[in-house]
Amino acid sequence: MAKPEFSARGVRIERWPRSLTRAGEVRIEDGRLALLTSYGREIDSAPVKAVRAGRSWFAGPDAAVATVNGTRYRLTMEPARSGGFLEALRRAADDVDQD
Repeated sequence: MAKPEFSARGVRIERWPRSLTRAGEVRIEDGRLALLTSYGREIDSAPVKAVRAGRSWFAGPDAAVATVNGTRYRLTMEPARSGGFLEALRRAADDVDQD
C-alpha cells in the first residue's frame, strides 16, 4: 500500500450543526479524500477534483471547510496541519490533472 499524500489524526469533523467525531482522520490517498471516524469507518469520500476546500471567515486558523459530495464539513486540526491539508489537496488535484 502506498503512503498517503496527507494524513492527519485527531481531527474534529463536524457537519453543521453537530460533531461527527472529535478524533477522526483526514486522508488523501490515490487521488481521493477520505474522512474517517476514530474507528476507521468512512464518513465520506470523493475524488480530490470533486472536493472544494478552503478557510472560512468564521473558522479559526486551526480549521478548514471542505465540501464533499455536496455536504459541508468543518475540519478542526492543528493550525499547521490545516494549512498542510489545503496544500496537499491542491497538489493531489494537480497530480490528477497531469495523469
